[in-house]
Amino acid sequence: MQPLVIAIDGPAGAGKSTVAQKLAKRLNLAYVDSGATYRAIALKVLECGISSDDAAAVGSTVESTDIRLQAQDSGLRVMLDGRDVTSFIRSPQVTLAAAKVSRLPQVRSKLVALQRTFDRGHGVVMEGRDIGTVVFPEASLKIFLTAGPEERAQRRLSDEREKGRTASLQETAYEIGRRDQLDEERAISPLTAAPDAIIIDSTSLTADQVVDRIIALANERKLL
Repeated sequence: MQPLVIAIDGPAGAGKSTVAQKLAKRLNLAYVDSGATYRAIALKVLECGISSDDAAAVGSTVESTDIRLQAQDSGLRVMLDGRDVTSFIRSPQVTLAAAKVSRLPQVRSKLVALQRTFDRGHGVVMEGRDIGTVVFPEASLKIFLTAGPEERAQRRLSDEREKGRTASLQETAYEIGRRDQLDEERAISPLTAAPDAIIIDSTSLTADQVVDRIIALANERKLL
């Protein structure tokens, strides 16, 4: 029997991370945030003083970079060249740089290959922006999670404030809109729902309600 692979894609602020983590815990599957790999590369590029638009330099950097993701009860631990950078990859600067470096073919090729190793043959819930279309096109179940723009901005703002960062709703909405534009307009693996993905609008739903809906879908398809 093939391992259960659930792909959850969607834009920033749609609730992918929270839903994917809760779902993985409920189903006793591994959880992977594919975006963490791009953020790790973006952090290294920024720390090295490399322009995120310099394809050659970024490509060389990604080839010499070691990224490891480690599951923990508290979430996903991100290791960059042996250093724990979990708390450093969520800044607005890294977010924007990640959107830029993710457009580069060398980066996507390297990291998609890495992401495909994370199921370990035991099943995985992976969230990102091209999981159902590129990373796992044969995923057992594909979900495209979305929400209204105001709700997405409010959720992201709440996350930022919980981490002690100061930002306004207007600034957060702008950052999300900019990220959407970069994700949707990139030539390689643009953000889009897979043809066979189930679209779930989470605007008026709690994370647990979304998880319940996904589990119901998995049961209907006799995946569990």
